[in-house]
Amino acid sequence: MEAMTSSTPDERHDESVVRTRRAPKYGVFVALGAAAGLLAAVILSTVFDGTAEASQYTEIEYSTSQVFGFIVLWCVPAGIAVAMVVALILDRTVGRKVHEHRAVREVTEEPDEA
Repeated sequence: MEAMTSSTPDERHDESVVRTRRAPKYGVFVALGAAAGLLAAVILSTVFDGTAEASQYTEIEYSTSQVFGFIVLWCVPAGIAVAMVVALILDRTVGRKVHEHRAVREVTEEPDEA
């Protein structure tokens, strides 16, 4: 009769303390800033109709879509900049809190089958 060997895997536990902190997701803030800038451009181009007469500098009449495009060129980067400043302020205020957690790393190794 063969001797019965233990078929339970060997386990090792490593315990350590990890530090976590909350940080804003900058990509989300960039997207929200771009969306806010686009919304501001839509509002500005529809509220202020500056296409009724030719420009005093170029003597060209611009269509509403051209005016919207020019305003977008200014509003979207401004919206992104404002959103990034908000994200940095949140990172400095909310990100100061560091939480310590106990983490357990478990390694399980299967016994060699001979």
